[in-house]
Amino acid sequence: MKKSALPISIFLVLIAGCLLLAVPYTLRLDKQITNRFEGRRWELPARIYARPLELYVGKTVTIDALEKELILLRYSRQNSPDKPGEYSIQGNKVTIYSRTFPFPDAEQPATLVTLAIHGKTIATLSDPGNKEMVNLFRLEPVQYASIYPSHNEDRLLIKLADAPELLVKTLLLVEDNNFYSHLGIRPTAIIRAALANLRAGKTVQGGSTLTQQLVKNIFLSSEQTLLRKVNEAIMSLLLEYHYSKDEILEAYLNEVYLGQDGKRSIHGFAMASRFYFGRDLAELEPEQLALLVGIVKGASYYNPRHQPERAKLRRNQVLEILASAQAISREETDQLKDKPLSVTLEIPSGITPYPAFLQLVRRQLARDYKDEDLRSEGLSVFTTFDPVIQQKAEESLAGELLAIEKRRGNSAKRTLQGALVIASVDQGEVVAVVGNRAPRQTGFNRALDMKRPIGSIIKPAVFLTALARPELYNLLTTIYDTPLKVPLGGGKSWQPGNYDNIFHGPQPLMQALVHSYNVSTVQLGMELGLDDVIDMLRKLGIQQEIKSYPSLLLGAVELPPIEVLQMYQTIAAGGYKTPLRTILTVTDQENNTLQRYPLTVEQTVDPGAVFCLSKALQAVTTEGTASSLQRLMPKGLTVAGKTGTTDKLRDSWFAGYSGMHVAVAWIGRDNNKPTGLTGATGALGVWAAAMAGISTSPLQPQPPDNINWYYANVSTGQIYNQKCDTKQSTLLPFINNGLLPEVINCRQQHKQQHKQPQKQQHSNDLERALHKGLENILDFLQ
Repeated sequence: MKKSALPISIFLVLIAGCLLLAVPYTLRLDKQITNRFEGRRWELPARIYARPLELYVGKTVTIDALEKELILLRYSRQNSPDKPGEYSIQGNKVTIYSRTFPFPDAEQPATLVTLAIHGKTIATLSDPGNKEMVNLFRLEPVQYASIYPSHNEDRLLIKLADAPELLVKTLLLVEDNNFYSHLGIRPTAIIRAALANLRAGKTVQGGSTLTQQLVKNIFLSSEQTLLRKVNEAIMSLLLEYHYSKDEILEAYLNEVYLGQDGKRSIHGFAMASRFYFGRDLAELEPEQLALLVGIVKGASYYNPRHQPERAKLRRNQVLEILASAQAISREETDQLKDKPLSVTLEIPSGITPYPAFLQLVRRQLARDYKDEDLRSEGLSVFTTFDPVIQQKAEESLAGELLAIEKRRGNSAKRTLQGALVIASVDQGEVVAVVGNRAPRQTGFNRALDMKRPIGSIIKPAVFLTALARPELYNLLTTIYDTPLKVPLGGGKSWQPGNYDNIFHGPQPLMQALVHSYNVSTVQLGMELGLDDVIDMLRKLGIQQEIKSYPSLLLGAVELPPIEVLQMYQTIAAGGYKTPLRTILTVTDQENNTLQRYPLTVEQTVDPGAVFCLSKALQAVTTEGTASSLQRLMPKGLTVAGKTGTTDKLRDSWFAGYSGMHVAVAWIGRDNNKPTGLTGATGALGVWAAAMAGISTSPLQPQPPDNINWYYANVSTGQIYNQKCDTKQSTLLPFINNGLLPEVINCRQQHKQQHKQPQKQQHSNDLERALHKGLENILDFLQ
């Protein structure tokens, strides 16, 4: 008896020792589980959204543009929309069934609306159910980019309550029919699987519950070792002890691995729905849900894009399981098994198709957010991006560059490059950025990072400096386009010339700008003072350092297109500078607003002076260097703008604006070699193609209170004391209490048209000399 007691006692001691060791080990595993589930369960990418398309009666939009937006949102065109994500077009009527979307101000439920478009304007907008008018309807914004965690997992979180009932039922029937009754593991299933695997000599059968699968996906590796199996069982029991079945099932729906896109891994059914079908989970048909559940068994092995036959067979097996459980009828099962897989042929890449715009967004986000937060906190970033305008901008740049090269017979070389940026006039919201003729390529972004001389598009700043002194200058003030030698110091001098190598003599200020005369611009700029011109550039929004060289008056200033856009936005907005912005709101996972980026407006230039300048810039597009716009723009779309060309035709620029949009286009070569293009023969075509192809409005600026109107003869620099119905008569704005040209009546126009400008100019010269002398005295006294 004593001999047998020793082994038993040793055995009991060993058991006790194992238990003692198991307790701290189990506690350590328990801590892992609770830490993960009580804290942030997943690192979620930041999602970058475009502006939502707002629809209301009176809005300018075409049926074509609206359908493009719906296609980008992956809506399905149907004869009669009956669920979210569908639309129909019948004649001029469009019916849209929008999806539920958590906007920053409130969650918008799925909504059915019908609108009628007459011409390019929404005439009616109503609820087809009760026929009541709808004041405002918002389509959910297009998601055009994500900022992924370092491990590149991509998922969309979904709550169990929002998951389709059929999806949950199918998942439980196929993967774990006893989910709501077991404690996390099924010992009989584990034993049965172990025996089957032992007989086969390899893994042929699994015995894992959904809880075990979840533990394996989140906490463990995929290696088939005894220790991993033990850990899986213990952690499954602990998970079931701490959390409810619904919590575990919801976590599974969001964690399960369902596909791969390069380095990006697809997790969860909500993201898989977008990845395979381009639609939200709630919009899927029964056979599509069956496919998603089917590929849980092996996302690579049953990949419906690479192995369609294998995937279809697996889907049909799942449908048979549903039929056996009477979840669907036998007749319906047979019909569903004959349906195609209907996965999208194009894989929705996790790489943004708009890298240039995303670069601008990320630069603005970097002011307020760490890169780590953007990669893990699941933020939603709502931006000003307009995908329809962006597409048109890309097409315009690539198309015009190709057309230029074809005309020259060197389309195969494709050495021309370009950039195009577009923003809204009133709010400074950047809506499109193109930094490469191949816009999908990442790398050097010419719209943001390229600095090139801007040429004559700087001239409006020079002329605005003069117009901001209404006591000395107006649109008809005579300036001289005559030979000029500008001293540079050290015995050197600069003699500017005109593009046509001709001096044009005395010119009304407006005409010098309309025809972009270089010499008269330099004469004016030197008279105003370089420091004052630089100060005006600052007021218009130019932030980079500008050296006080006379050549700056002709654009010997290197700026990126985005900064030129800021300058012209201030002009287009009537002297009210609005810092360009791309971000509107940032929200967290729970849709709480973290930060808003409100509109800020500052009046930096007298609106009356800017209004007079805009009148001249409109004339540039009708009778000046940009007059070719008259045949390139739709009838009635009035615009204003300025061409720009640099030395040896290296850079071609055009900057301008309509009533709604301001845009800047550039064409050049990366090696800085000549292009042979002026602003009018190059960049203007890009600008015109983009602006003519988007929904915008004519330029119809409202005159500020300090403006008076006079009929004038621009060629002679005179105004009339009454309306004169002649070809020479033009209605021009002048600032109240400012200097006016000599006033004549209609009968005097033929007698004095040659003499009066000279007499007026002598008066103007005297007043300017006195004014400048007074300024010099004050400077000396200070």
